[in-house]
Amino acid sequence: MLSFFRTYAPYQYISLMVLLLIIRIPFLVSPLPLLIPELNWMLVGEQMSQGYLLYRDIWDSVSPLSALVYRVLHALFGRSQGALHAMATVVSVFQIVYFNYVMNNRDVYPDRNFWPGLLYALFLHLSFDCLTLSPVLLSTSFLLLAFGTLIKQLERQGVTDEVFEVGIYVGLAALCYLPSAVFIIWASASLLLFTGATFRQHSLTLFGFAFPVAVTVLFYYLNDSLDDFNRNLLASVFRVRQYALSDYRALIVSLIVPLGIGILGFFSLFNSPNRYVNFQQRCQQIMLFWAFAAVLTIALMPFIAPMGFLIFVPPMAFFAVLYFMNVRKAWLAELTFTGLVALMLGIFYQGALGILPGINVGRLDKLQVKPSPLPGDIRNQKLLVIGEDLSAYWQNRPATPYLNWDLAKYDLRNLDNYEAVVNVYAHFREDPPTYIIDRENVVEKLFQRAPALGAMYRPTNTPGVYQRR
Repeated sequence: MLSFFRTYAPYQYISLMVLLLIIRIPFLVSPLPLLIPELNWMLVGEQMSQGYLLYRDIWDSVSPLSALVYRVLHALFGRSQGALHAMATVVSVFQIVYFNYVMNNRDVYPDRNFWPGLLYALFLHLSFDCLTLSPVLLSTSFLLLAFGTLIKQLERQGVTDEVFEVGIYVGLAALCYLPSAVFIIWASASLLLFTGATFRQHSLTLFGFAFPVAVTVLFYYLNDSLDDFNRNLLASVFRVRQYALSDYRALIVSLIVPLGIGILGFFSLFNSPNRYVNFQQRCQQIMLFWAFAAVLTIALMPFIAPMGFLIFVPPMAFFAVLYFMNVRKAWLAELTFTGLVALMLGIFYQGALGILPGINVGRLDKLQVKPSPLPGDIRNQKLLVIGEDLSAYWQNRPATPYLNWDLAKYDLRNLDNYEAVVNVYAHFREDPPTYIIDRENVVEKLFQRAPALGAMYRPTNTPGVYQRR
């Protein structure tokens, strides 16, 4: 396969798209399980489509630009997991094509071929949860655009005002996935160390980064929701930790092969340092800085799963290409690549489809939406789920702003505070749920603190479920 994609011709873009579709075709026959984050994003999009304002009327930590995308998808397709996967494929195609184009058009490697796009397409399939339209996937698209603009400056004698675009792209990436904001350090350090950027141009980069963020802050200020924006987004990146969704075993299994090849590619540079011109060496250093910035985002992830590590795909693919280029024997490179494909796709399909019974590798059971514990007759009702299990929402609609339990704790775990009780009561009066599903044992205390609410609901035969009278 490496020899086929060594040919540098425009028709190879079609070959890459065909390869991507071949990898994903089995999921047209056997749909993927619904994931809790997917359900959460669909609920956010649905609520926003009904006129609710994110962070004020919907307490969730999803970043605003991603939420806007989910709103548009819901307006077009409703609650559709297929729409998330289809749009994710479109975004993936853009990333593959753009990554391959930049690497060849800028002569980042000594030889022009389609290996960058090939490795990028393969590494996008770390796990089946990477096939959905996650905020990380959206954010990585803007970071790639920032990288393309950044290395354009390396080819010129002097840095131009296009560095403003670098800041803009990083700012938009942060609005898709807030931990990506650390990449402004990557952009600034790259300009400082590898270009002759002036103080004015560094300021332009920072202003470009701040501009889309400032527009978002102004929007919430004008809607009298700046405190909600700060609590539910800015502060949440340090506080929201959905440990119940984390799957460390699946992450290690998914990353060990591509990360190993990427590391081997980095070390292969020391065996042929004279092969690369100064521009190519600086590109390698910038991509290494990308990897360091991506490591910083790990501490800010709301939960640990393979989809959160898509931000590592560009540096892994970048250095993996260098590894195969530095393998002197063509047959050995082909054999190694064949093994890489077999291992990655084997892990990918085993996690998605469970081809080999009894091997629970990469199934991401903690991320999957479980069957609802509610009685079968509760459908299309307005619910409040108190806890991290959102499965009851799949056949129903959320009520009150308390969608994310980690954020709802500000009120529902603080019922000895008078202001918190007043807030909860106001939210119930504005958007009363028909059923309350209490998984955290807070409702009885809430009814004690707000007897008017207690008079509105009665317990059902299902433990932890309350129905409006």
